[in-house]
Amino acid sequence: MEAALTILALLLVAFVALGVYATVKAVGAAKRGVDRTITQARRTVEDTTLRAKSLGQVGVAGELAQLRLSLRTSMRATQDALHAGVAEDASLAESVDLFRRLSAHGLELDDELKRLEREPDRATVAGLLPKLRERTQRITHSAESLRWAARDRARQFADDDLDALNAQIDIEAGALRHWAADEPSSRTSGAGASATTPGQGPGTDWPEPAASADPSVGSSTADEAWSGPAREESPQAITAPDPRLRTTYPWQKSTRPETTN
Repeated sequence: MEAALTILALLLVAFVALGVYATVKAVGAAKRGVDRTITQARRTVEDTTLRAKSLGQVGVAGELAQLRLSLRTSMRATQDALHAGVAEDASLAESVDLFRRLSAHGLELDDELKRLEREPDRATVAGLLPKLRERTQRITHSAESLRWAARDRARQFADDDLDALNAQIDIEAGALRHWAADEPSSRTSGAGASATTPGQGPGTDWPEPAASADPSVGSSTADEAWSGPAREESPQAITAPDPRLRTTYPWQKSTRPETTN
């Protein structure tokens, strides 16, 4: 009895622990989903604000907004391209690591540009713009190099796969059109069959009867060849004797001629 109670208690504890673990995992997944949604919304708001500043403001503020917008757009596009490609091509893992190192420089530059937007000394900020523009171009150029290299690699793989598929389709199409290669041979065999005489074609090579000077011998030989064993001689017809040539005896009466009444 005590063992049964112990087992039931252990099962209850296991079920409770499993429920708590599932609840924690569900809450964590929901929290990550909410955080992701908030991050995307904040990013969208920031991009919209930067786009408005780059178009509506002039001078130092507009230049800083344009640099931030180009940096963020290039880095985000490269990140999406690499993450989408590494799922299908494991060789892009090293490119992803390089992009992470590049992202650290990009985030540092973005934070610096964001601080300079609130800097009241516009003259000092204007003096820093050439270096900031150069750093932005170097980072975006590296990001674009990784992005286009990944796209070119994926496109090359797609082209190679398409070439192999086209070759297989050509082979299959040729196999399906095999009757085009069989038509000349069938026509040749048909012409040969029409050129042969009846009884001389393949499988009908019958021996001819031996020629003889006597036509009757030839006909009898041919009859024997088709009718099997030799036929027995047919009996001769019986011919009635001529009464005029018959020998008469004295005791025989003469034949009276028939008279008509």
